[in-house]
Amino acid sequence: MHRLTVIVGLLAVAGLAAFWLLSAPVRLAATDLTALDGHEPDLANGENLFWVGGCASCHAAPDAEGDARAILSGGLVLESPYGVFGVPGISPDPEAGIGDWSFADFADAMKRGVSPDGRHYYPSFPYASYAKMTLPDLADLWAYLQTLPVPESAVDIPETELSFPFNMRRGIGLWKRVFLNEAPVIADDALGDDPVLTRGRYLVEGPGHCGECHTPRNIGLAMDGSRWLAGAPNPEGEGRVPNITNHPDGLADWTADDIAYGLESGFTPAFDSMGGSMASVVKNFANAAAEDRAAIAAYLKAIPQLPDG
Repeated sequence: MHRLTVIVGLLAVAGLAAFWLLSAPVRLAATDLTALDGHEPDLANGENLFWVGGCASCHAAPDAEGDARAILSGGLVLESPYGVFGVPGISPDPEAGIGDWSFADFADAMKRGVSPDGRHYYPSFPYASYAKMTLPDLADLWAYLQTLPVPESAVDIPETELSFPFNMRRGIGLWKRVFLNEAPVIADDALGDDPVLTRGRYLVEGPGHCGECHTPRNIGLAMDGSRWLAGAPNPEGEGRVPNITNHPDGLADWTADDIAYGLESGFTPAFDSMGGSMASVVKNFANAAAEDRAAIAAYLKAIPQLPDG
């Protein structure tokens, strides 16, 4: 009996050690950043990515309008079935924002979901999508963020409060090992050599992170690539986020021009207004490059047609 107890104890210790090692945060290697050698930041590209990425939708103060949407003071509360997430500020302020971060810190957050102090970020921060962004684009976005205004006063950021077992942050490391992937969802051969479709894929799957809301989740609560953009339960409450594939359940009745115009104006082909969280998305995309809205529209018309997820 004593021997069995010892064996069980050793197995438990070994299991805990394996869990601790496998769940450890993984940063980008220093050699990864050599891709930026000689890169001169392009602020215009950084600004465009800022709007495509929807940074203001989450990190501006709740209900901010106009120029105030560029003051990234944080304070929004994201509700979910698993608890609430308090959204931090990402202004250039060193105390209330990310002014004391290095670019490596920023790249680790965006592509690896790791904080400067070595903790896992919850994937409510959509790094599962941002991981697909290139380092030069991240460098441009980082440079643009440094130009934004600093809030006049600090904002109280609500505490993130999750139910068990979702409050076990360390376990996110195992989730990342299974689900964090930089490869595109829609393979190259599905798009051919069309640079417009390739650009649209990059914007939708990466900075635009459209799949985070429009794609059903699998058993591991990761986006299910087999049902890509086929609509999903609203992650923030009641109702559903619509299917945006070219299926009759989705955007089959929309032309590519309809989609591009909708992203700019907020109007559907029937001249209804896009509501809910999509209204904020439109505010962002209205500031993005017209050719990028067109590329997104072309991609959505080209991907596999799927019924509602």
